[in-house]
Amino acid sequence: MLITFHSKAAADVMMYKEHAKRILDLLQKDSDQGIITAAEAPKAVEILESEIAESRLHPTSEQVKRDVDAHHGEQGDDTDHEQMEIVTFATRAYPLLDMLREARKGGYDVVWGV
Repeated sequence: MLITFHSKAAADVMMYKEHAKRILDLLQKDSDQGIITAAEAPKAVEILESEIAESRLHPTSEQVKRDVDAHHGEQGDDTDHEQMEIVTFATRAYPLLDMLREARKGGYDVVWGV
């Protein structure tokens, strides 16, 4: 399922709900419907920038988790490993972070699920 973020500050940002949920959980927001007000935008930017910096300090742990999830089947190890494309938290979060930065500058809200 997709979530589309809307703001007068920038073009719409679409993300899979499972990826948006991690970001919205950090911001203590519901993933189904919500708003980040212009007043909340500076704190939201700060939180996301901090989490991105933290995720860059420990990129291997995120890769290892994805590798385990992708390569271990229900009945043990799967020896037929396929090449994985790594998409980091920073890469996934950047479009929304950019929207929040623009919303902060212009004094606009960011909404989703409406």
